[in-house]
Amino acid sequence: MLEAQKKMKTWFYALLSLPATAMGFGLSVQIAALSWILSTKYGLDIHEIGIVWAAGPIAGIIAQPIVGAVSDKLWFMGGRRRPWVILGGILTGMMLLALPNLEIVQKMFGMGGAEGLLAIAVAVALTLDLAINVSFNPTRSLVADCTTKEQRSSGFTWMQTVSGTFGVLAYLISVILGNEVLIYVGAVIAVLFTVLPIFFIQEPRELANEEDAAAVKQEKSSIKDMIETILPLAGFLIYGIYFIIDTLFGLGVGGNIFGLDYVEVACVAIQILAILAVLFNVTRSTENNNQFQKILLAHSFTWWGVQTMNVYMFFYVSNIISGISADSFASVNSWAFLVRDLIGALLPVLVLNVIAKKSGMSKTHTGSILLMALGYALIYFFGSNIYVFFASLCLVGIGWASLVSLPFAIMSERVDQSKMGLYMGIFNLSVVLPQLVASGKMGEIVNAAADKSIIFAICAVCLAISGILWIAVKDKK
Repeated sequence: MLEAQKKMKTWFYALLSLPATAMGFGLSVQIAALSWILSTKYGLDIHEIGIVWAAGPIAGIIAQPIVGAVSDKLWFMGGRRRPWVILGGILTGMMLLALPNLEIVQKMFGMGGAEGLLAIAVAVALTLDLAINVSFNPTRSLVADCTTKEQRSSGFTWMQTVSGTFGVLAYLISVILGNEVLIYVGAVIAVLFTVLPIFFIQEPRELANEEDAAAVKQEKSSIKDMIETILPLAGFLIYGIYFIIDTLFGLGVGGNIFGLDYVEVACVAIQILAILAVLFNVTRSTENNNQFQKILLAHSFTWWGVQTMNVYMFFYVSNIISGISADSFASVNSWAFLVRDLIGALLPVLVLNVIAKKSGMSKTHTGSILLMALGYALIYFFGSNIYVFFASLCLVGIGWASLVSLPFAIMSERVDQSKMGLYMGIFNLSVVLPQLVASGKMGEIVNAAADKSIIFAICAVCLAISGILWIAVKDKK
């Protein structure tokens, strides 16, 4: 073990953050370049791009819990997280290389026409997001494994600071050198930052430390427990299954109630009932499990709004913001994410970690999410002015800084430490299931709307609901 790991020196936190940074950089490449390259180079429309983006969350639903549960038990190549990090990093690099070369891949498989291109795009996006999902869970679990509860806030805020800094670099590369250069740089970073640092980090052989073993009675998780745990995501889960089946086979379910078909109306009703059940603890869950349910619930609405911005902001920039030329759309889009991620990189260690230690992580995160909702609302009402647009993104960046750091530390206090990978996988469902809503139904709404500012109306409402739900989450004393 490195001396820096024994003493948990600052630079070891940075080293521990590099695998997650690689996956974060890959995600930044997706956000900056995927919609752009599919729209401009391959001619896909908004609805088709939404389908491509939906492929990733579908992979995440399956991959994250399975990989998390297996990595909790498996010890291979000197670690439980190490094999998955390496595999995910190499796959991510390969798929990023394929992204600007879809025609070559299309010819290799002999799939001609627009339908063939869409199929290849979905396959590459699916594999790319599957690779990121395969690695993201173990890289975050690695931070939890190698830190104590007292060090965890520092571990995850450092993770976001390092990852966010490289995210800013991603958007700078996009603006200065172009998205295709960014894609190739992302491929290199994905491989180097996962394969090399992981061999200098010693994972603990036993996940639960002595304090946990003495204080927590370890119990096997039953199917009933898992169903109870994911109760807050019931409506999202049913919609996700419906969306996948409908996309693949075309169910043609009728109905038009406020623009929703009968299944979608049922999903809304089920989700409202799930919210009430969790807030009033209808299932009489233990304190830790009920708080974990509340975290899943609040986090899901955050990602519904954030993913709507990630996927469709290019269309907002190109339709709403005045005074920019058609050639500048991609540049402005990249600058927008750069501003958000710059704030996201600077705040976690410098500001959020300090406030969280004084006021509590949940209160700090709740305030940040509500500021994010305010930023989205300002863009909706006044974002056609490019100066207001970028100023409002600074508020959005505060929420983003907290979103990608503090929730992991908050949830890690409420789960069995020996099953961290499994619970990280379940926690990821609160990300990928709302992403399916954003890629599916939100794509239809945005595509049909004449005023593309509806994108940020959706974002503002979702983040406001999330902030209200986060108020119910209590810090563990």
